[in-house]
Amino acid sequence: MEVTYSVNGMPIRLTYERWYHIVENHDELASYFYEVLDTIAKPELIVRGNKGTLKAARNMGKKKWLVAVYKELSKSDGFVITAYLLDTKPKGEIIWQQ
Repeated sequence: MEVTYSVNGMPIRLTYERWYHIVENHDELASYFYEVLDTIAKPELIVRGNKGTLKAARNMGKKKWLVAVYKELSKSDGFVITAYLLDTKPKGEIIWQQ
């Protein structure tokens, strides 16, 4: 398990179980483990997700956005739900921008 900190200063954990789930469904992310953590720590923008989730996004080059979906449970705990690549900036209400 690895931990990073969101822009709100909350620890966000990425368990190996979640990582296996992510790469099982998005095999193109197999070499992006640390990039997912960095996207949460240093996003270009954060979009409000469903059911209290947050979507941290970072541009990885032309038509390539890395999105890490996570939830902040409390001031001392949060976790990664999933991650994926998009060819456009994620849609939705931007709640934080660099």
